[in-house]
Amino acid sequence: MKAELDDIDLKILQVLQSDATLSVDEISDRVALSRNACWRRMRLMEERGVIRGRVVLADPQALGCPLQVMVMIRSNTHAPDWLDQFHRVVDAMPEIIGAYRMTGDLDYLLRVRVADVAGYDLFYKKLISRMPLSDISASFVMEEIKETTALPIA
Repeated sequence: MKAELDDIDLKILQVLQSDATLSVDEISDRVALSRNACWRRMRLMEERGVIRGRVVLADPQALGCPLQVMVMIRSNTHAPDWLDQFHRVVDAMPEIIGAYRMTGDLDYLLRVRVADVAGYDLFYKKLISRMPLSDISASFVMEEIKETTALPIA
């Protein structure tokens, strides 16, 4: 369900998505609203779940995990216990930065960050030792053309 947001809320969100480190004073200046009114709107959006959190975007190269890998998984089973195990395995592996259940030919797509191909091989071996999978393949990202956390705000 889409949240009911007015133009000022959307402006606040646009500012926060580009730089969540700004103070309430800086945000209120950018959206032409008083500090207190801006703060109240931000708190309300947090309470309603529109704003889920504020995070730091770390540089993968600087942290030793420059290689991004898209891991495609197919499973022969879709039983609830298998799915629960899959969720636990995914949660326990910090290399997995995104996990998605898919429609179409794939069952799951994982976004994985590792240091290099050898790091991916270690990840692969760890994953298949923890989880029965019918098919797993990977594609290595050669170039990140666009990477953003900002959602399109109309």
